[in-house]
Amino acid sequence: MTTIEHWIAGQRVGGESTRTAAVFDPATGQQQAEVLLGSAGDVGAAIDAAWDAFPGWSQTSLTARTKVLFAFRELVNANAARLAEAITAEHGKVLTDALGEVQRGLEVVEFACGIPNLLKGDYSDQVSSGVDTFSFREPLGVVAGITPFNFPAMVPMWMFPVAIACGNTFVLKPSERDPSAALIMAELWQQAGLPDGVFNVVHGDKEAVDAILDSPKVAAVSFVGSTPIAKYIHQRGTAAGKRVQALGGAKNHAIVLPDADIDFAADHLAAAAFGSAGERCMAISAAVAVGSGADRIVEAVGERARAVKVGAGRDTGSEMGPVVTKQAQERIIGLIDAGERQGAKVAVDGRGFTVPGHEEGFWVGPTVLDEVSTEMDVYTQEIFGPVLSVVRSDSVDEAIALINANPYGNGTAIFTSSGESARRFQRGVHVGMIGINVPVPVPMAFYSFGGWKDSLFGDKHIHGPEGVAFYTRAKVVTSRWPERTGASEASFHFPTSK
Repeated sequence: MTTIEHWIAGQRVGGESTRTAAVFDPATGQQQAEVLLGSAGDVGAAIDAAWDAFPGWSQTSLTARTKVLFAFRELVNANAARLAEAITAEHGKVLTDALGEVQRGLEVVEFACGIPNLLKGDYSDQVSSGVDTFSFREPLGVVAGITPFNFPAMVPMWMFPVAIACGNTFVLKPSERDPSAALIMAELWQQAGLPDGVFNVVHGDKEAVDAILDSPKVAAVSFVGSTPIAKYIHQRGTAAGKRVQALGGAKNHAIVLPDADIDFAADHLAAAAFGSAGERCMAISAAVAVGSGADRIVEAVGERARAVKVGAGRDTGSEMGPVVTKQAQERIIGLIDAGERQGAKVAVDGRGFTVPGHEEGFWVGPTVLDEVSTEMDVYTQEIFGPVLSVVRSDSVDEAIALINANPYGNGTAIFTSSGESARRFQRGVHVGMIGINVPVPVPMAFYSFGGWKDSLFGDKHIHGPEGVAFYTRAKVVTSRWPERTGASEASFHFPTSK
């Protein structure tokens, strides 16, 4: 049985804790490895390594940092298939989806390669007689990322390239369900020339998380996960004096208006709901069918759901793989059961789904529930599985009000051929990321990613310009170089310009 270790100060280490968690192949249901669960002492060792590396790395020139980032970019690109294979083996998503994940993470690395321009300060000459003012941004110190199972490469790469480019050192606590991608990236950083200790990986559970949140040496924490844990991370981290950006859960809606191209909308709804088995924080889990088009959209999406090719992620013919664990499978099926009991119509049923030759895998087939109400458990809870709930609405304004009444505000979309309706939608919904005929509106790396309401705790979104702001703090310098023989002109009144 392979044991997956930590990465501290430039090498794989076992640490002091002997506790482990099982790592499964979701397609077979079989355990394939075990991962060490770090103790507070193990986390402390990773933080100490980052603390010791910070003075040197923070004073490294922008040119030298950029050189390392460009080298890392090339190595990630060259090892994309290796990373994707590790993701598929432990998460279950199909290889093409895993490769797409690596590519979207790589785009943030490419954004961070422009750090010399991103960290340019401001300068104002002669703000007063003989006085100049200028500003610049400095790194925070040791920063940490606590990342989810659903994107074991992309989400960490939304954090650490920007943090490291800004001059911080980094401790990553990845999900214990699919930990191998983090170690591959650690090796690539070392090959790129990153000094030992600048990037560290420590695996673990709540004990490791709490050790990060409580450490006085950690200046900031980035988190992506469920809303209850995001709230916990934010409260405990800020109570310890840290900056915290904690991205929580989602219930992403897509409105389909009667004037939409139904075939186009159905194709994209199916892809957005069932891609990666629905285990995306930007997956569409609720379709709001408006007016007379409701029956047509349910029928069209149902046809696509039944046609999805479900199989092992390594099978090149698969479009959707299994869910990540047995517990996830059972929870998703339980929510489908609850929806049916509470009055939803099961238009396409994914319960009891199996793949020949992989009968013990964690399978849930694409599922479509019609006539879902906002009081049902299948609507109020974040399913995080291949289940699309169809809610019916009489008008676009009613649909907007329905979205705004939901406690989540991560992503949303509208399918329409009406520019007026689209503009009313984008201005009216209380959601952070909006798609117009785009069901998964994840912004490019040079914008920032984040939701509203219970989908984000903290005031900064992730990566992009807000990521740079999160991982740095500003200094403003007011400077004067008086002539040696001149009068000092010191005064006891509040300084003013002249």
